[in-house]
Amino acid sequence: MRNPLRYTLLAFLLGHLGIAQSAPLTADQDHAQLLHVLGIENLRRGADGNTDSPFAANTDEAKANTALDSLPPLLTSVSGQAIASATDWEANRPALLNTFSQEIYGYVPGGAPELHWKAGSTTPIDDSGTSAIRQHFTSTLVHPENAALNLSLNFTLVLPKSNKPVPVVVVMSFDPGIWERFRDRMPAERYAQIQADNARWREQVVNAGWGYAEIIPTEFQADSGDGLSQGIIGFVNNGKPRNPTDWGALRAWAWSASQVLTYLQTDSRVAADRISVHGHSRFGKAALVAMAFDNRFAAGFISSSGEGGAKLWRRNFGEQVGNLAGAGEYHWMAGNFVKYAGPKKVNDIPVDAHQLLALCAPRPVLVSVGSQGESWVDPKGMLLAAYHATPAYALFGEQGVTQNELPAVGNGLLAGKLAFRQHEGGHTPAPNWETFITFATRQWASPNRLK
Repeated sequence: MRNPLRYTLLAFLLGHLGIAQSAPLTADQDHAQLLHVLGIENLRRGADGNTDSPFAANTDEAKANTALDSLPPLLTSVSGQAIASATDWEANRPALLNTFSQEIYGYVPGGAPELHWKAGSTTPIDDSGTSAIRQHFTSTLVHPENAALNLSLNFTLVLPKSNKPVPVVVVMSFDPGIWERFRDRMPAERYAQIQADNARWREQVVNAGWGYAEIIPTEFQADSGDGLSQGIIGFVNNGKPRNPTDWGALRAWAWSASQVLTYLQTDSRVAADRISVHGHSRFGKAALVAMAFDNRFAAGFISSSGEGGAKLWRRNFGEQVGNLAGAGEYHWMAGNFVKYAGPKKVNDIPVDAHQLLALCAPRPVLVSVGSQGESWVDPKGMLLAAYHATPAYALFGEQGVTQNELPAVGNGLLAGKLAFRQHEGGHTPAPNWETFITFATRQWASPNRLK
């Protein structure tokens, strides 16, 4: 019987030597070769969503915060110097971003292309009585050596009719085909609710006088380890396995949003200084990465992002490092990250989510989460990250989240530029769309708005 690890290592070596392989690596094979490169024999398993499992995720607050005493100090620079001003913060920003790239999300390769978008014709639409237009944009990447790596990328722009430039939110959406594939596996009322939610947020955005640019991130990079040899990661890397510091899917999805932003800032119909970004669940993680790494985004709506997003890594509640390091999710991260599930531990991670949120300062960010069935993404862990990120906002004279206990559901902490709200309902951004639009509009109008 063929040894899968031996096959994986052989494929890895052949790929790096430029010798063609008969087939791309599977996620298990790619994950195994990554462990070999990092010198890791075993990983600690992640938490189990099944409450009857002996490895069930912790939901006991008494056990949740035991590692928070090792939370990296926010106002100490990477080089160990005190950060006492906004100027100090900005000076430390590149080094902190470098740490997140090196250890957590990976670097965008220098050879990553700039996308050139081709605009299609406009189509009039009517969203809840508000006149608007829809326009489709495409960008084609032709690989110089391997046509199998060619990419055809898209986004859709919807703008209300207006005589002045309008704010636009870049929305990372799930492929509609996902809901169709799972339609028969979910209650009919759940499917109907998803469709209604998807229609409602579009109406709310347009009725507020905003536009939206909708992308399907998985068109840019597949959501699987099997897909790492393709998509934009495979395109830049010539289909070869990643190095441990190369970008993962979260950074690639964030890059895709930034590529859309680059175009939007050239469109005279768009208010170039009021372009925000939104994502939910795994795309909430990617939206936060986009906000942190690209300070051209003027606001962020970060929904139910959990581990790898706005949740503190060091909090033992819900999803854990081992989940993101395993063969099912490791592709989201840089290869280097996997070592924190063995031999290193969560306390060894040199950064945490409060620093990722703080990298958005002083721009408006709403951390959003539901109130039902959301223990996996850890609402309090995200509140605590915002609480611990707030001193960075204070350096800019801005308010953030000033309490470390969850407020009553529906009572958001919305006074500052860093905000938190837990809405009624479950794992969906739908109830907080109106809150985000109102929050961002008010914060953009404040005297200290980032220019």
